[in-house]
Amino acid sequence: MKKCELIAASVLALVMSMPAYAQELSSASTTSAGQDTPGAGPSDYNQDEDIIVTATKRAQTLQDVPISVSVTALETIERAQIRDLIDLQSIVPSLKVTQFNAVGQTNFIIRGFGNGNGNDGIESSVGVFIDGVYRSRSAAALDDLPEVERIEVLRGPQSTLFGKNVSAGAISIVTKRPQFEWGGKAEISYGNYHQMQGKATITGPLTSTVAVRLSGSFNFRDGYFDNVTTGSDINNRDRQSVRGDVLWEPSSDFSLRVIADYNVIKEVCCGVQTIFNGPATQFIGAPAPFGLGKNIGDPAAIYDRNVIFNTDPSNRVRGKGVSAQADYDLGGAKLTSITAYRNQINESQQDIDFTAADISNNTTANEIKTFTQELRLASQGDGPFSYLIGGFYQDEKLDTGRDIRYGSDIRGFANGLSQNALIQLETLQSLVNPAVRPGLTYFQPGQGISDRYKLKQRSYSVFGQADYRITNRLTVTGGLAYLNDRKEARSSVVMQDPFSALNLQNVPELGFLPLTILNPAAPAGARIPTNLFGALGALQFFYGDSPTHGPVNFPNAAESGVLKGDKFTYAARIAYDLDLLNVYASYSTGWKAGAFNLSSDSRPPDVNGAGRTADPEDVAVYEVGAKAKFRGGYVNLALFQQTIKGFQSNAFTGLGYSLVNAGEQSVRGFEVDAAYRPISFLSLTAAATYLDPKYDSFIGAPCVNYDSERCPVDPATGRRPNFRDLSGDRPAGIPTWSLAVAATISHDLAEGINGYVRGEYDYTSKFQLIETTPPELSTVGSQALNASAGLTFANQQLEVMVWGRNLTNYNTLISSFPTVAQDGSYSGYPNQPRTYGVTLRKTF
Repeated sequence: MKKCELIAASVLALVMSMPAYAQELSSASTTSAGQDTPGAGPSDYNQDEDIIVTATKRAQTLQDVPISVSVTALETIERAQIRDLIDLQSIVPSLKVTQFNAVGQTNFIIRGFGNGNGNDGIESSVGVFIDGVYRSRSAAALDDLPEVERIEVLRGPQSTLFGKNVSAGAISIVTKRPQFEWGGKAEISYGNYHQMQGKATITGPLTSTVAVRLSGSFNFRDGYFDNVTTGSDINNRDRQSVRGDVLWEPSSDFSLRVIADYNVIKEVCCGVQTIFNGPATQFIGAPAPFGLGKNIGDPAAIYDRNVIFNTDPSNRVRGKGVSAQADYDLGGAKLTSITAYRNQINESQQDIDFTAADISNNTTANEIKTFTQELRLASQGDGPFSYLIGGFYQDEKLDTGRDIRYGSDIRGFANGLSQNALIQLETLQSLVNPAVRPGLTYFQPGQGISDRYKLKQRSYSVFGQADYRITNRLTVTGGLAYLNDRKEARSSVVMQDPFSALNLQNVPELGFLPLTILNPAAPAGARIPTNLFGALGALQFFYGDSPTHGPVNFPNAAESGVLKGDKFTYAARIAYDLDLLNVYASYSTGWKAGAFNLSSDSRPPDVNGAGRTADPEDVAVYEVGAKAKFRGGYVNLALFQQTIKGFQSNAFTGLGYSLVNAGEQSVRGFEVDAAYRPISFLSLTAAATYLDPKYDSFIGAPCVNYDSERCPVDPATGRRPNFRDLSGDRPAGIPTWSLAVAATISHDLAEGINGYVRGEYDYTSKFQLIETTPPELSTVGSQALNASAGLTFANQQLEVMVWGRNLTNYNTLISSFPTVAQDGSYSGYPNQPRTYGVTLRKTF
């Protein structure tokens, strides 16, 4: 922590020195030529202010925009200690963000729908946009938030205006623009687990037409898991970022904003706990000679947060990019161009058996290069007709791969699971085949698999939306988009696991050997059955369910490696203004392009296994809503029926992903957002989401250990069927109720001194986390109490705040999964424990 303390001291000195420097610069500055877009979030709601959003890619008030959208402003972000999008879900209940066994494996879900985690071939159904620039993978949106003006969460499909990968919704982060008056902000925080966070921004004019904003941040923290095997902390924080933002406004008709950013995350993450130990894991923990005698996780002590990995996980995520937004006022319309290029590298290493035994390790890496271009023309003026037309283009290249390698304990593990049948098989084979050496051929350290994939994609869309005000109160809206997507993928998978390469139903060597070797009483001339060891198929961790018993790389003679698709999406709305109440009804459609399964569970289309590709998702939503504004507050309500045909299910099965389309999945429910200031010093907010989902049709769900009725084990092969039918079931991962409430008391204590206290409560009803783990192990709810209290001095230029998150130290699981290569065992991710600290913030 010496590095953290040195940085903290430097930042603190900078905070104290900035006011004088800023005052000196400000005295020489010109008058302001550009201002931030006004806007306020629910926590700082003022009855005299309108909350401005750009959910329809043009500025509208929250009450006027006829879609379901939640807005979080800067004050809420600061006082709620929201550092990244993972924290944001605590105040936006329709949004769920989960982080799994690596930093980059993060999933965004809105209204219960979302996918794309872990499998690089599938993009998220929830699009993330920062200053209008699309972040194509979840890891690209994980950095600590910069100086934010507001965050908008758009619920439901947004394909008509935002493109192909917003079939479940979109998250739009709008940052503060450079200003033509000198100013800035700096803050430093210290908390438990030696948490040290710093953040600073400075803005001002370089000339009368050029303004700049420079920002930077760091975030360090010890881990809240302990690895009792290595003595290291797990789930630490080590994040740093810098950002430069230049605004050129040569005239009132034209502006150009160029943003460059760089961020790096280097963390020991993520902690995984055992939630159930099946026979394979129990063998690892049993003392010799009955087992391996290695430490295993204790399901009774999940929330002690002690892991027993034989190696520490490591992660490195590096992102950098540049974007340019040009706006040109043509008089009756405004032309906007947004051009961006991003480069993202994500590397990780994990002990994937999650025990103290050295059984298997996984190294993954990818690099994603993305170019995007958006061009749109929006009408201006107060006439009854308004329009927006535009186009979007994306070109992306992705290189991804992983290496899974067996460790030094793999042989003993395999012998134990096979009850030494493995040794017997090798011995018999060696009698005929000298290449097979007992104890030295199968399950050796360094064996495993190497997956390598390349993916190129090109997509574009053309979109338009028009509004017509029939009367001063009645407005109709129509939108149409054409989306086109082309993906070209190539695999280079090499299996170095000779046991998985065996066809255990026909081992040729056995057919040459007399049965009398095993049974002296056998008839003369009888041979050992070639499928005698067929039940050992459960130990074929790679391609055991494939007729080839090995990878079939593509492109090949039967597979082009090209996936193409296109779609027209549309939206229709009608809105009526009743002064204090706006009501609307809408029907909209969304689309998400097809996807490749870039994992070793990928199979050719003519093989009965997990899919090579998934078809596109088609989404349709009926929604009615009402937005009421009254003295001191507002209430927004949306009721919806949402259906996704071909939902791209991306279930983690232990070593790969089962990527298949659900026939149809639907959800109905409602969302409500409200804010009220009953008296001048008290502000109240509440948001709630109710969801009732159903698999209308899903016959291709991956089979699981615990569902013996639909997934019986074949005693001849030791394997289960690939699929089961979940039609009519409730999808996992979707809580019925999600609730977030907050109260803020703010009062002037003396001249120039204001004090405030803020409390938040976040609640989620119990639900099954995922279909691949038993409901009795993975049905959990969550609740968290967060709070902050602070003092502001000198017209809010100096602020001291104490804060805490999950103050009751409530324990729950974020997600769960089948433990790798340990059939019948399950693992999970505990939530973050109580954190607290103090923040010093200076604005000038």
